[in-house]
Amino acid sequence: MSIANVPEVINNFNVYSNGNRLIGISGSHTLPNFDAITETMSGAGVLGEYETGIVGNFSSMEQELSFAVLESDMFNLMDPTQPVDITFRASQQSTVTSTGALDYTSMRIVERGRFKSFEPGKIERGKQMDAKLKFELFYILIEIDGKTVIEYDKLNSVFTVNGNDLLEKVRSQC
Repeated sequence: MSIANVPEVINNFNVYSNGNRLIGISGSHTLPNFDAITETMSGAGVLGEYETGIVGNFSSMEQELSFAVLESDMFNLMDPTQPVDITFRASQQSTVTSTGALDYTSMRIVERGRFKSFEPGKIERGKQMDAKLKFELFYILIEIDGKTVIEYDKLNSVFTVNGNDLLEKVRSQC
């Protein structure tokens, strides 16, 4: 099997809130972890114990957005009674193995949740403030080149990986 492209870097990205591009976002954001909730199994027929993941159940998921300075876009996201809808759009750069040419693939990440905390940052002459907002996530969708690779919706029992609905049978039984 030959590899068509060698993935390299994020060439550029933007962040949107409810479809409006956010200005003043800093240049780096760490996406949330998917930490499975597990249970320790032991008993007759099992030598010792092991951890089993409960499919579709993950610990609290948090997204942090960093802003260069305090500005109005970040305060629009701080109402805890309203849902937060954030979209990251990126262009992933890669090298085509057969020719050495550069190519680009789209990436889109949609996150929905609720405001959790605000860190205004620090004031220093000639420096960015590094203000931060944190959100508790209930939903995340990751698409690469228009194909959904992960869709996770805590409130509606959806967990899809590469088009495979891992909770379809569970939902039909509950």
